Amino acid sequence: MAFYLYDELVESVIPVLVYWIYSGIFVVLGDKLDKYRLHSKAEEDTKNFVSKSTVIKGVLLQQLVQIVVSTVLLALTKDEIPRPNPPLFIIAVQFFIGIFVLDTWQYFIHRYMHINQYLYKRIHSKHHLLIVPYAYGTLYNHPLEGLIMDTVGGSLAFLVSGMTPSVAVYFFSFVTIKAIDVHTGIYWPLNIFHFFFPNNAAYHDVHHQLYGTKFNYEQPFFISWDKIMGTYMPYSLEKRKEGGYTVQPIRASKD
Repeated sequence: MAFYLYDELVESVIPVLVYWIYSGIFVVLGDKLDKYRLHSKAEEDTKNFVSKSTVIKGVLLQQLVQIVVSTVLLALTKDEIPRPNPPLFIIAVQFFIGIFVLDTWQYFIHRYMHINQYLYKRIHSKHHLLIVPYAYGTLYNHPLEGLIMDTVGGSLAFLVSGMTPSVAVYFFSFVTIKAIDVHTGIYWPLNIFHFFFPNNAAYHDVHHQLYGTKFNYEQPFFISWDKIMGTYMPYSLEKRKEGGYTVQPIRASKD
């Protein structure tokens, strides 16, 4: 049985490795990123209500659940004769469908966790202990939220899009990188993601501030649902004298 699940386990672990490698890059770069920070390094250490060691433990717990669910799902959907990967055009369509499903699922689940005071207090508020987001804190959530919002959402994206397992590895590695990108607290003007996706670290930073908790729910790619549902809060970026940027809300949409 262990041998039978080997391929599925490897495919499930790869996005987790991508998470720690990519977020680790921001840790290694450290002070070199100061001129792009939305909050100072000191604020990262003083404004957050949870220690970094606790964040790491929480993320690892969520990833363990993610690996187990993903491995089982891949095993249950495995064909006796492995399907060949489709042409690039079809893969691009599958990626787009997966992105749409994931963005839609996360928007409405995320928003409901703010509307429902019980769910917010007991579950989602854990993620908001990070007032100043940083890369490896991206998946710091209550385990139940991680299961519902991320793992179940990812499973739906995989099933609805019809990806093969090998294509799904690339898709979820891409999703992992993009999710980290919006939680880095780093606004790099030449970030290639900004040319394709309006959802960036500044956009999501609005949501982590007290004035913006009822806005900018969508993540990690587009902002369409926020605009359609009236929860979009535009912002401007002002350069700080000491380096970095300050995110300034422009107006509040009506919820």
